[in-house]
Amino acid sequence: MCTHAKTEPVFVEKDGRIDTVIVSAKQFEALKFAGQPKTLAQRKRAFEQTHKAWIDAQKTRFEKSGLWCDDQRVW
Repeated sequence: MCTHAKTEPVFVEKDGRIDTVIVSAKQFEALKFAGQPKTLAQRKRAFEQTHKAWIDAQKTRFEKSGLWCDDQRVW
């Protein structure tokens, strides 16, 4: 059973229903890590990597033109 669990999950049934799942230590660690919430720093890093092109475009536009509302006044 342990050898089989190293390649794929082993389902143990009780009364005709799945009661327990046996997985390898490697699979267990991956599942445990996937279930942990990400820190703010990790989420920020992922966002910046995903949207790098857009962020760079916005930075370039700002350096060229400044803020869109720089010349507006509240009266």
